[in-house]
Amino acid sequence: MSGAALLVLADGRFPAGGHAHSGGAEAAVKAGRITGAASLEDFCRGRLHTSGRVAAALAAAAALGVGPSLLDEAADARTPSPALRAVARRLGRQLMRAARATWPSDELDAMAGQFPKGAHQPVVLGLAARSAGLGAADAAYCAAYESVSGPATATVRLLSLDPFEATAVLARLAPEVDRVVDLAVEAAGRVAEEGVDALPAGSAPVLEISAEAHAGWPVRLFAS
Repeated sequence: MSGAALLVLADGRFPAGGHAHSGGAEAAVKAGRITGAASLEDFCRGRLHTSGRVAAALAAAAALGVGPSLLDEAADARTPSPALRAVARRLGRQLMRAARATWPSDELDAMAGQFPKGAHQPVVLGLAARSAGLGAADAAYCAAYESVSGPATATVRLLSLDPFEATAVLARLAPEVDRVVDLAVEAAGRVAEEGVDALPAGSAPVLEISAEAHAGWPVRLFAS
């Protein structure tokens, strides 16, 4: 395991396209559900324990070597919104390009050939971590942290929120991120015996509904 490789993969400047997405924060701001640091923290906490935990488990399972096709189907089943499925595959395609350039591997090449239009981003993330010599927990941390850091960063732009306050939100959520990672890795470890039903399937209906509405906006700052 390389600590430096983990920093590269988790870095917000890694060219995986995440900067163009708000993780649902743009729709939440417009709806008045995020108005400042306190409501941002509530939003991020909800996202972490639902879609964030699902993404972390998928990434951990991919890092453990579970078949990408199986995991991609599981990700589809856990993403009811067509808009979010499209976003996940678009992000997966961009992440695949960056990962293959950074950590070339036969597994990444095979996955790219199997999913020319992109696999779900958490599945690609897990395989990228595996190709970088990282483990299941590392992949889960990247996914879980991304689930909260994306909305926090976007809210700084959307509301002109003090960046210090946004960062403090992430710091307060750190113990919960640790817990979500533990649960995700534990679930991923059971896939070999129990199948993908061992993975969490926490839903966030408001995020799904908001994503469908957001996709139809004529003007928006973020792609999702």
